[in-house]
Amino acid sequence: MTLSPDEVAGIVDLFGALRPAELDRAREEYGFRRDEAVPESDVEAAVEAYALVGYERDGDRYLAVGPAAFPALPEGAEDLPHILDVESRAPDRAALERAAEERFRGDVARAVAAEDDDEIRRLLDVSYDLEAWGDLALADLRARLDDALA
Repeated sequence: MTLSPDEVAGIVDLFGALRPAELDRAREEYGFRRDEAVPESDVEAAVEAYALVGYERDGDRYLAVGPAAFPALPEGAEDLPHILDVESRAPDRAALERAAEERFRGDVARAVAAEDDDEIRRLLDVSYDLEAWGDLALADLRARLDDALA
């Protein structure tokens, strides 16, 4: 069984933010309840798609719903907070936005250096999602992406 990036984000959204090990447990528990393993690559795909964003807080790493997510709770996942006994926590918005912008800047640099037009177009779309989602101004990066396509 595979989960879409939005479904992985839906699971994280149940908790607000999860440590990677907690998300692994949620993924494993959900798969166990559905009698099918959920691959770790589903989480990686959600991060790649900006449906999840990782950030640091008080020395711990967390994952929270990102700018490109439309969280959708997979069928049967609503009991995960009770099964895992993980308290709901509010993401640290400032740390989350900072981490998303840093990651985006790195992704832009790599896409432009590689002259990867498909990735550049994808990142242009993500830039609008990021600005709508957080207090970010990415016009300079969008101009860099536009110039790379010219």
